[in-house]
Amino acid sequence: MSSQTQQHTHDVAIAGGGPTGMMLAAELRLRGVDVVVLEREEVRSPLVRSLGLHPRSVEILDMRGLLERFLALGRRYPDGVGRFAGIVPPRPVALDSAHAYLLGIPQTVTDRLLEEHAVELGAQVRRGAEVVGFEQDEDGVTVELADSERLRSRWLVGCDGGRSPVRRLLGVGFSGEPARTEWLLGEVEVTMPANEVAAVSEEVRRVHRGFGIGPVVDGLFRAVVPAASVAEDRTVPPTLDEFRAQLHAYAGTDFGAHSPRALSRFTDATRLADRYRVGRVLLAGDAAHVHPPLGGQGLNLGIQDAFNLGWKLAAEVAGRAAAGLLDSYETERRPVAEQVLTLTRAQSVLIDPEPGPQAVRRLLTELMEVDGVGLLLAEQVSGLGIRYALGAGPDLLGRRLRDLPLPHSRLYELMRDGRGLLLDRTGRLTATGWGDRVGLVADPDLPIGEPALLLRPDGYVAWIGDRQDGLSAALRRWFGPE
Repeated sequence: MSSQTQQHTHDVAIAGGGPTGMMLAAELRLRGVDVVVLEREEVRSPLVRSLGLHPRSVEILDMRGLLERFLALGRRYPDGVGRFAGIVPPRPVALDSAHAYLLGIPQTVTDRLLEEHAVELGAQVRRGAEVVGFEQDEDGVTVELADSERLRSRWLVGCDGGRSPVRRLLGVGFSGEPARTEWLLGEVEVTMPANEVAAVSEEVRRVHRGFGIGPVVDGLFRAVVPAASVAEDRTVPPTLDEFRAQLHAYAGTDFGAHSPRALSRFTDATRLADRYRVGRVLLAGDAAHVHPPLGGQGLNLGIQDAFNLGWKLAAEVAGRAAAGLLDSYETERRPVAEQVLTLTRAQSVLIDPEPGPQAVRRLLTELMEVDGVGLLLAEQVSGLGIRYALGAGPDLLGRRLRDLPLPHSRLYELMRDGRGLLLDRTGRLTATGWGDRVGLVADPDLPIGEPALLLRPDGYVAWIGDRQDGLSAALRRWFGPE
């Protein structure tokens, strides 16, 4: 490392300024943590990689008072939540959420809104700051940037994408399967009329479900088409000629594609980090897991990683975390990523045009007629079906609680300060001693179906019961000592 003088010491440095990094920065700042985001790129990417947010991510936005900003720039698709590999469920799926819809919104907008949120809360965002090395010790991490600047932080979190330099430098394995299929993604102008583009796309997708083209913003069309082969170096973008050739190979026309704003590649590589934490360095988002984009779960998974990690890391920084709290980030979120990898692998098979996969697709289409099958798939894809292993108890233990009407307010509005929440119908329980970390609503008419519930800051039920001794133990476990 360079001997250049170290700069200001931060509580947390985040490598990567995508949606995962910005969500994490905001969650840390909500709790007063000094955080800096180090983003390699000088400007946000103009490429629309993701087109929507699933119900659990929408709930998270509501819990932080951000939803109205997103709704103003997006579009709700109630029928979008039940689809699996493009299979439309035979009947509407009744998800237990006040936000049972897919929110259609370009990732470019999501990126901007989450960065604005983080900055409003006081996060420092440094663009053109590429992390090229780091060393950690008992007290913190010394981070080296590409310009030889060194800065010091107590913790470092790699939110720097599927080819994460932080993960590589950390020496964490990335187990899974290499790419077998590659797609080209581009935002281009076209000369073909929009109605003709839609008609051609619909016809091609009857056979090739990995193909698609449609309008996005500013007169541009977003097109996805299988590549001729897997590129040796995926960091090298395709040329316009290569992109047009593949469009023609699959659609019989290149749609008159010209003037690309962005061209890139992605693959069906499926990998999971062997560990999410080594010492004072953690991984989140695509740095911890990559998978095919089917179902649109990648961005959502990263946002939800950040929502799980933020309050735990903040407690660690404040010296209030109980033993094992920070490690619960990996034990809770890594199995969720494993499940998402399973879902995307399955959907990759189901879009294959070969006879065998298509036979499985027809069978699944029939199975979705069975009560509960469509709901199960929708809950898994949407993130609403997650249950963390928090011990023996009622089925609600370890699950997120949907938004509920409360006296003079509603549940998600009361959670916007980032604290946990005790919902008590008995009137006998107390969280005194944790009042700076846990709010209290005591009312015999609370619509919770249990004597009392303790919610973590991420909205998951941490305890159910009516005894103060059990509650106090749960408070110490999740919120530290009094």
